[in-house]
Amino acid sequence: MKMSTKSFPVLTHLIVPSPSPKPHLIPSTSSHFLSFPQNPLPFTANVHHHKPFKINPLLCSSSTNSSNNAPSDQSQSQSQSHSLTLTQQAIYDYLSELGISQEDCAFISSNSPKYAQMLNDSVQDLEEWKSWSSSSGSNKNDVGNGDGEESVLIGFKEKVVRMAKEKGDNGKVAFLESLGLSLSSAISIARYLSGEPLPPLIHKVKYMKEIFFSGSNTERTLGKNARRMMKHLSIPIDEDVQQTLAFFEKIEARRGGLDMLGSADASFRYLVESFPRLLLLSAESHVKPVVDFLEIVGVPKDCMGNVLLLFPPLIFWNIKAIRTKALAFEEIGAVDNDVGKMLLKYPWILSTSIQENYEEILSVFNEEKVPKLSVDRAIRSWPHLLGCSTSKLKLMLDQLGELGVENKKLGQVIAKSPQLLLWKPQEFRQVVSFLEDVGFDRENVGRILGRCPELFASNIERTLMKKIDFLIGIGISKDHLPRTIKKYPELLVSDVDRTLLPRIKYLMEMGLSKRDIAFMVRRFSPLLGYSIDEVFRPKLAFLLNTMEKSLQDVVAYPRYFSYSLEKKIKPRFWVLKGRNIECSLEEMLGKNDDEFATEFLLAPSAHSHQ
Repeated sequence: MKMSTKSFPVLTHLIVPSPSPKPHLIPSTSSHFLSFPQNPLPFTANVHHHKPFKINPLLCSSSTNSSNNAPSDQSQSQSQSHSLTLTQQAIYDYLSELGISQEDCAFISSNSPKYAQMLNDSVQDLEEWKSWSSSSGSNKNDVGNGDGEESVLIGFKEKVVRMAKEKGDNGKVAFLESLGLSLSSAISIARYLSGEPLPPLIHKVKYMKEIFFSGSNTERTLGKNARRMMKHLSIPIDEDVQQTLAFFEKIEARRGGLDMLGSADASFRYLVESFPRLLLLSAESHVKPVVDFLEIVGVPKDCMGNVLLLFPPLIFWNIKAIRTKALAFEEIGAVDNDVGKMLLKYPWILSTSIQENYEEILSVFNEEKVPKLSVDRAIRSWPHLLGCSTSKLKLMLDQLGELGVENKKLGQVIAKSPQLLLWKPQEFRQVVSFLEDVGFDRENVGRILGRCPELFASNIERTLMKKIDFLIGIGISKDHLPRTIKKYPELLVSDVDRTLLPRIKYLMEMGLSKRDIAFMVRRFSPLLGYSIDEVFRPKLAFLLNTMEKSLQDVVAYPRYFSYSLEKKIKPRFWVLKGRNIECSLEEMLGKNDDEFATEFLLAPSAHSHQ
């Protein structure tokens, strides 16, 4: 008996609903595997047991009793929903035939909606069910046996499977779309991976995700470092760095930008699109040896993504090339894990353009007669210097030279604060002008630069002005600011909430007034740099309980806190106590050993200094 084609569900207006939010491709038991929603498909139970799917034909077929009336909206919606379900089932079955696990089949089939739509559209383009039946070699006598409606539905599912096979990608398009790629990208990359069977490809993707995305560092930290690397790059770049910048650009253009760089869900698709060759690499014979070598030079395995996501082309290099470039940094005294630490800060140090610029930078410092040890220390501490052009570098060296910072003194400055060399000259001059406005002349500005170079790489409004306001707020007059800052310029780069305020609060809790503290800071500004637990608490306890002196003694001589309790304060106190000598803290501690011996050890006992 021939079956009328009118009984086949009308699918010309099929709407594939948007997939539910994609879960992380990591299972609850291990970060190495894909994870899946609790019920990814409405047919989960049947799927896992590979039993025939029982669908109510009355919900899937159009009405046969009233051919002149259009189906209701509800009926049309139900038909479309079940068509999607059937397509997902077909994709699941097709993937199963390829040897894919049930979990992976469920995840891929429920997260490749565009691929499913493509198969639906292709099937609907077939005008004759009879021609399909003939080309597939199915038994014509089967048609019409039993429940005709259900036979049609099963036939539709079989057609989807057949269509998936005829596409020739062997399931790779569906898999790539489930990773977040667009359908067009998935098709293009599937052609590139035509020789890769799907099961090992899935395994490889899981391994790559483990290497690139597992770790303790936050996504935002990676994005911040990527921006810093780009900001300080001012030299011609090689192809590897260019490809990396193109990869960054793709992510930056999306919602969340580079802050999403460390998110597998957000950035893995762009990693694959930018570097499809990644999926052709052998995990065992190529990727694993590279990872092992990076661990040897000091990159922790859980931080491997911090290097590879910021410089993906590195994964394609052979071990010999990586080793040669890494060993080049032995010239700057890099030993043990130093290369690994540099890679975590600036993975581009292994690129060809950066290594070529390295020699030019060394030449500039040599011309300036900067000690090589200082240069080596600066590069190890802040390898971003290697991405700076020599012309830009010379502009900052000129600025430092105008303040008398040259030769050996320049070496001390860059060793302590190498990032200052990447500052813009106009920004540096603004800090100089700010200090001059506070009351410093050029000579003293140079001295401050030599002692606290990081101050000159600080933001005026957010950092320096905030500290000036703080000092005025605790009672330091504007006239006293230069003297206070000159003794301890580090005050201007100390954190108000975490460093300065807690120390003032502790001293007030001990009984000192705000006025006392202001007086102490004016006389000895390093006071606010001392640790509460390691300095204030033990020294005040000895002063009050053992020496039996008052708080006013430290108000008069706040430098007391600068001396070692075990090496100077206690020994001198016990000497004086043994000789029954009383004196002020300044008299006890302000003298060197010879002066102290002359004054007190050679003096008669019962000597009193009031």
